Amino acid sequence: MFTGLIQKTGRVLSVNVTAEEGRLVVQASPWETPLAVGESIAVSGACLTLASFQGDRLTFDALQETFQRTNLGRKKPGDRVNLERALRAGDALGGHLVTGHVDGIGIVRGARNAGRDWVLEVEVAEALRDGLVPKGSVTCDGISLTVVSLSDRTFSVHIIPHTWTHTTLADLNPGDPVNIETDILGKYVKRLLSSGGGGSSVTMDSLRRAGFIN
Repeated sequence: MFTGLIQKTGRVLSVNVTAEEGRLVVQASPWETPLAVGESIAVSGACLTLASFQGDRLTFDALQETFQRTNLGRKKPGDRVNLERALRAGDALGGHLVTGHVDGIGIVRGARNAGRDWVLEVEVAEALRDGLVPKGSVTCDGISLTVVSLSDRTFSVHIIPHTWTHTTLADLNPGDPVNIETDILGKYVKRLLSSGGGGSSVTMDSLRRAGFIN
């Protein structure tokens, strides 16, 4: 489990994809707490297992499906990626609950200034839009963000200067793919409602009337 608060960025050294699996090698500065082989690290939002490390070189093994469902298979040497180690017992939860299981890919449609902040607009498929609500949480390339607005094809998020400069968001251009993970709590609510709620009287209309969604 992760929080969506990026701890550092790394640079891709190599991406190798075979018929069934692949390997990603990333260069990153050391953490204060030493790494351990086998631990989980979110790489631009995708939970990967650290297969080995030597100095500043981190090697991850991943299934071919991971490269197909995320933007990691499209990374080139030199590209930056966001890194976050998995939560440990007692760690502060400063963002929102993030599983590291990417739901799909969104396409950047543009970024603009809004005072000191930035507004990022991302186009997503209908299946992903169904998991988004205004003021709800969403993860873009592993970063915990809040949905500001939602349209038929896109959603937008506001980004503070610290997040913009300390993650890979500043590298994005229109047309670039980003990994999207919708809020896990919203997924459970959606599943409950779609299955009839087990006899519950909770509906989308009742949630709106109660102020849980807009």
